Amino acid sequence: MQTIAAAPAVPVLLTPQANAQQTAAPTAAQPIAATKAGTVAEPVTRFFTAPQFAALRKLAEVLMPPIGGNPGALDAGAPEFLDFLIGVSPVERQQLYRTGLDLLNARATKQFNKSFAALDAKQADTIIRPLLVPVPWPYDPPKDPGSHFLIAAHDDIRTATRNSREWGAAAAASGRRGGGGQQYWNPVDPIYKG
Repeated sequence: MQTIAAAPAVPVLLTPQANAQQTAAPTAAQPIAATKAGTVAEPVTRFFTAPQFAALRKLAEVLMPPIGGNPGALDAGAPEFLDFLIGVSPVERQQLYRTGLDLLNARATKQFNKSFAALDAKQADTIIRPLLVPVPWPYDPPKDPGSHFLIAAHDDIRTATRNSREWGAAAAASGRRGGGGQQYWNPVDPIYKG
């Protein structure tokens, strides 16, 4: 134990070559360019299976297309964000999405002999339309699991799209109020420096 305690006190003997390297003038450090992660990497889907994720992309495309200069859900990366969000959500929410996406694929296969992702817009509407029901109170979802899923997914897709950087950039470019990144929360500074 005494040997281990005394080891840091022993001076390090430097060889002449190592001594010369330490006294040489330092070279200029090369600056590292900062790059936003979204510009150099694509998000990786991890929670949904490939058929479920393809159905989610098709659902997002149908429910939130690009309109009036605004980006659509696919342009804003809403399906990729929802893949992450649902992956870290409570088990009930995860089950709602998995069951709902499987239901869309099953109905599409039964009715058109294709996956939901392979349907055109008119065929997808045929699958989605019966699941759309009016909801008088948002905290009391329909009892039908397919309708419950569609209401939740529509709300999540719309929210993810409208809170994306792409939506903010489109709003700023068009001169609308609230554009240009104004939709994002800034960190709260507990010490006011006014």
